[in-house]
Amino acid sequence: MSAPDTPSPEPPSPEPPSPPQRSAHPMQVGTNTNGGLIRGRFREELDEVMEQINASIGFDRRMATQDIDGSVAHVTMLREQGIISGADATAITGGLDVIRGEIVSGTFAYSVKLEDIHMNVEARLGELIGEAAGRLHTARSRNDQVATGFRLWVRDAHDRTLRLLARLVGVLVEQAAAHTATVMPGFTHLQSAQPVSFGHHLMAYVEMFGRDHSRFRDARARMNESPLGAAALAGTSFPIDRARTAELLGFERPMRNSMDAVSDRDFALEYLSSASLCMTHLSRLAEEIVLWMSPQFGFVELSDAWTTGSSIMPQKRNPDAAELVRGKTGRVHGALLGLLTVMKALPLTFSKDMQEDKETTFDAADTLELCLKATIGMIGDMEARGAAMAAAAGSAHATATDLADWLTRELGMPFREAHHLTGRLVRLADEHRTTLARLTLDQLRGVDPRITADVFTVLGVEDSVRSRRSFGGTSPERVAHEVEQWRTRVEALQAT
Repeated sequence: MSAPDTPSPEPPSPEPPSPPQRSAHPMQVGTNTNGGLIRGRFREELDEVMEQINASIGFDRRMATQDIDGSVAHVTMLREQGIISGADATAITGGLDVIRGEIVSGTFAYSVKLEDIHMNVEARLGELIGEAAGRLHTARSRNDQVATGFRLWVRDAHDRTLRLLARLVGVLVEQAAAHTATVMPGFTHLQSAQPVSFGHHLMAYVEMFGRDHSRFRDARARMNESPLGAAALAGTSFPIDRARTAELLGFERPMRNSMDAVSDRDFALEYLSSASLCMTHLSRLAEEIVLWMSPQFGFVELSDAWTTGSSIMPQKRNPDAAELVRGKTGRVHGALLGLLTVMKALPLTFSKDMQEDKETTFDAADTLELCLKATIGMIGDMEARGAAMAAAAGSAHATATDLADWLTRELGMPFREAHHLTGRLVRLADEHRTTLARLTLDQLRGVDPRITADVFTVLGVEDSVRSRRSFGGTSPERVAHEVEQWRTRVEALQAT
């Protein structure tokens, strides 16, 4: 049994080459099967198309390790409660260990006729140990079995995501630390607005991804309850110990209502919701990398490891990794919307619609993890071009707000009057094809004679950045303080 915070290794691939198919009748327990286990009341076999639409083994084989973990916990509890014999329990756990090894090594033979990973494992167990395999499913339904395996898989996905987010926050913090005083333009409406430091800009993403980490952590804590033992929907008449199986699987407690236990998919929806927000943040950062790397901006350079060329234009260096992160965001958003739509009108408890919960969740988790890894790589290798940033920061009258603040502070003007006067000075600079900082004192005093030479202390972009010392502001000292605060937090995040 894996420790609760250590993700179990997954099977090699959700779509491995087709192995030899297992017989449809591996056991003689209630035969006349879809393959042999649960069709005792039926006379006819499934239609081939029905087998295709009904089967989930093509994707839910990814839960094989989690399914086996759940079965080992279940059979351990059955033995401890005296529901099955010690000999049967030993045979079952030994057989499950063999199956685990086959799955990890890629030699396990999957059968579409057996429908899903749960039936495939149980059928193989029957081949290995015979009749004792039929006792594994005592006091258990596929409903609570599926809910348990999927919950374990999503919990493992949370853990992988949390580790990647901690790494991403760490590389962003270190880039910010190197650029606490590197001046760049801050934008509103993608128009130059006020100068900020590049470090301050990067720290904004640290805050976003920090919130993402918190959301995943909170969702993981909320989902960490065990549905195992709820059976089909009403519980069981066997004297099971649900608290024991919860403990064995690293859950905090068993879920309190058996109907909720088998019908709940909030845990997957919360994962997808957190993933969608995280992908939105990744996409925003990716979009800025695309802009910053363009010749029109020229703010950053990505290494060759994260760029590609053109089939016809030999000069091109395309930020394809960033563009793909941006593009893949829609897949994760779509997974969330898809599962919300599946669940929105389902009566309690289980309906086969809920089989649609896994494939898109698996894809969303794969996509998120891949995009996090790519972003970690891009940010870690990214080089800032400080001169280009500073030149852009000094354009478009970016210190106009500083001038308005100076007029209010030094001359006692109401801010609205200072705002209007600054607008006139901006127009004057435009008419002379220059910047506010390059206007002469005589030109400034021609608009308002109260202006003094001290005004030039606020018109430089470096002066502007240094002056923003308020909490959360962009001054180098303030950004450096936030960097140190986050370095401590990153250590804590990486330790969990």
